[in-house]
Amino acid sequence: MIKLCKFGGSSVKDAIQIKKIIDIIKDDYKRKVIVVSAPGRDEEFEEKITDHLLNLATNGKHFLEQQIEITEENSLNAIIKKYEKLCLDLDINKDIISNLEKELNTCLLQNEEKQAFFLSRGEHYNSKIICEYMNKIGIKTKLMLPEDFGLILSNDYTDGKIQEISYKNIRDNFDLNKDTRYIVPGFYGITNDKKIVVLSRGGSDLTGGELAYALDVDIYENWTDTNGVYEVDPRVINDANVISRLTFKELRLLSSKGFNVFHFNAMLNCKKGKIPINIRNTNNPSHEGTMILSERVPMEDVVGIAKLDNMALIHIQKDMLGEELGFSAKLLKIFSEFKINTYHYPTDKDDIAILVEQEDLKGKINNLRRQIEKELYTDELHVTYNLSILTLVGIGLKENSFVIVDAITALKKNNIPFEMFDMSPSKISFHIGVSQNISNVALKTLQKELLEK
Repeated sequence: MIKLCKFGGSSVKDAIQIKKIIDIIKDDYKRKVIVVSAPGRDEEFEEKITDHLLNLATNGKHFLEQQIEITEENSLNAIIKKYEKLCLDLDINKDIISNLEKELNTCLLQNEEKQAFFLSRGEHYNSKIICEYMNKIGIKTKLMLPEDFGLILSNDYTDGKIQEISYKNIRDNFDLNKDTRYIVPGFYGITNDKKIVVLSRGGSDLTGGELAYALDVDIYENWTDTNGVYEVDPRVINDANVISRLTFKELRLLSSKGFNVFHFNAMLNCKKGKIPINIRNTNNPSHEGTMILSERVPMEDVVGIAKLDNMALIHIQKDMLGEELGFSAKLLKIFSEFKINTYHYPTDKDDIAILVEQEDLKGKINNLRRQIEKELYTDELHVTYNLSILTLVGIGLKENSFVIVDAITALKKNNIPFEMFDMSPSKISFHIGVSQNISNVALKTLQKELLEK
C-alpha cells in the first residue's frame, strides 16, 4: 500500500509543526510521497507568506487594496525573517535563504508572470528546507521539483490547468518501490517553455490530487488543522461530531454550501480513480479523520448540515409565466449579464424564484430590477434579504425521503418559520431557507433532531 500525504500551511507554519509532520511520516513507511504548502500564519507572522509574496510581486498593492498597512519592503523582510527562523530552529544551512533573497531582489519578470514566480517561491523553499531536515535526521528523502519532473500546466500564469503529459512525466520520475521518501512543493508547475505557473489558491490540494491520481496511490491523506469534516459548523455547535465517512458527491454538496475544508477540484481525478481521500489533523494524528469514498455503507439518511449565510431570494410573478417558452432562459441570461451567480429556481405556473448571494446584488439590484421588468414584462418582483440556507445532505435520502417530514416537524415544534424549501434533483439533499437571525437556532434544532438520533 502507498500513501500520498499533503500538509497544508498550518501544518508547516514553523519548526514545531514541521517536526510533527516528520513524526507522522516516520510513523508509517507507506507514506512515500509528501506534498507541502508554504508556511501558514503563526503567532509572530500574522499574514501568510503567500500573501507577502503576492504583495512583493505587486509592489505593495495586494495589502493596500485590503487596507492593510504592509509595504513591499515590510513583506520582503517578513519573508526572509520567516525562512531564516525556520532554518535556525531546524539547524539547516542558511544558504537556502541567500538564494531566496537573490531571486526576489533580481527578478526581471513583469505582471502575472512575475506574480506566478513569486507566489511559487513559498512552497519551493519550504520543500527544500523540509527535505534537507529530513535527510539530516536520517530519513532518506529526495526533493522532486515540478520543473524537474515535468508538472506541465497551461499558460494561465495565476490559474494554471494540468496538461495530460504531466501524468506520464509523474509516473516516469517517481519510483515508489525504492526505500525513499519524495518531497514535492505544491501549488505550482511549469509551462511547455519552462515558465513558472501557479494553480489557483489552495493549489497544494490540487498538486496532491493530481499526483495521487497519476501514481494510483491507495490513499491520499490531506493533513490540516481540523479533525475532519464536521456534521455541522463547530463554530456554531461546539460539540459537533466529525463525519467518519462521506462520498465524493456528499462532500461536493456540503462544500458548495460553506463546508470549505478541501479544494473540490483536487478530488475530481481521485474520484475518477476511486482513490480514497482521508482528511486528518496534524495536531491530533491519532484521530482517524474523515474518509471520502466513492461509495459507503451503511447509507445514513443525513450525515451533515451546511449553513450558507447572506443569501437573498428574488421572487418574480407574471401571469401565464409557465406557458411562456424561454422565460427562464431569458431571465438567467439577464443575471449572467450582471455577473450574478444563481442557485435554485423553484417555479410554478405564474411564479419563479432565484436564490443569489446577497453581496452580488450590491450596486446592481435597481438596474437588475429595471432590466427584468423591461425585457420580461413581469407583474411583481420581490426580494427577501438576509436568508440562511440550511442544506441537509445524505445519500440515504434517496431511499427515505420521510426525513424531510422529520425536519419540517422539528422546525414547527420549535416555532421556527422558514422562507424557502427545495429538494435537489439528485434526491440526496434538500434546502431550507430561514431568516439569518434565527439560523443558528434552526441549525441546532435540526442537528439535535436528525443527527444526534
